[in-house]
Amino acid sequence: MNHGLKVLISGTGFAGQGHADAFRAAGCDVVGIVGRTPSVVAEVAAKMAIPYSGTDWQAALTDCQPDIVSIATPGGAHYEPIKQAIAFGCHVFCDKPMTHSAETAQELYRLAQQKGIKTAYAASFRYAPSVLHAKELVASGAIGEPTEVECISHFNLEREIPFGWSHRAEQGGGRLNNNFTHTLSIVASVVGEKILRINGEVRDDMGRAPIVEGVHNFATRRNFIPKDLTDPALKWGDSNVEWSYTVMAQMESPFAENPVSVLFKHGGLVPRFREDHIVFYGTKGAIYLRGHYGSGQLSLYGADKQWVDLPLPQHITDAIADVSGETEQCWHYLAREFVRDISGEGVAPYPTFAEGSQYQQIIEIIRSADNWTDLSDLKA
Repeated sequence: MNHGLKVLISGTGFAGQGHADAFRAAGCDVVGIVGRTPSVVAEVAAKMAIPYSGTDWQAALTDCQPDIVSIATPGGAHYEPIKQAIAFGCHVFCDKPMTHSAETAQELYRLAQQKGIKTAYAASFRYAPSVLHAKELVASGAIGEPTEVECISHFNLEREIPFGWSHRAEQGGGRLNNNFTHTLSIVASVVGEKILRINGEVRDDMGRAPIVEGVHNFATRRNFIPKDLTDPALKWGDSNVEWSYTVMAQMESPFAENPVSVLFKHGGLVPRFREDHIVFYGTKGAIYLRGHYGSGQLSLYGADKQWVDLPLPQHITDAIADVSGETEQCWHYLAREFVRDISGEGVAPYPTFAEGSQYQQIIEIIRSADNWTDLSDLKA
């Protein structure tokens, strides 16, 4: 499979390298990679046999003449590279969050529409095999009309992880940007894409984190946790984003007469006692997915009133890339669909900047919500 499409990557870390592998597997030619640090981008380019490397994105667009750009940096660094790529006429594949704000996400969506380019938004765990299976089961009526969804996860992240983009809203950090985007996309893919109502609360229970030099790859940031947190010479950075959230939503479903109620509950810094999970409840049964993104075993509760573990259908197994890592598998799936669409092949709808823009608006609504009812004067 060789589509003859040239891809330029923005970002040298886990996501940048993962995107490069995904586009190569989809039959594209990865012609260049751009990063912030000359030595790092040169090292990654050499390791991955990418012919062009640099730190100037605009120059790279001119030098590489890509058909597609892949944005794999933190969300706060997305706006300018995407805007420049759209002006250049490139199709854009962008990891979540789309940008750091609803305003900039909406602007980029409009610019892409005006330019007539294709976009992909990689809230991509909707392509986990068990999620794909759940989608087929719900559509087939296996649980009757969907009524309720429950998404529960506890990450128990170390509070000592070095200060960086994940601690700052203006840099695309926060658990809504980097967890909720995936679970919302998963639920939308299974029960229906139209989000009717939203309500929620967030909590920053991080406060601050140690500032450590030399962290270039998000996946290896734990290796830089200081050994002595009481060192008076240690500097600290303040967090300004949520590390826990509770969100309630109502979503329209083509499989149900009434809106589906959804609970998204995530604790970034708290330990789990039972397993993380996603459950789809219906009028005739339920589907239980193990794991915070539902990528584990699928169990069906049906007419016999028993939970039964179901095997993956062979056609879903065949559609999943033979690569290690759930994140990488999902990138491969979406990149393949995106490339096929650009090449004129018929594909099922996939997340685009339309969803990316909507999700960014929803995140800002949740962060600014103040829907508590004061009961301090409630009489007995």
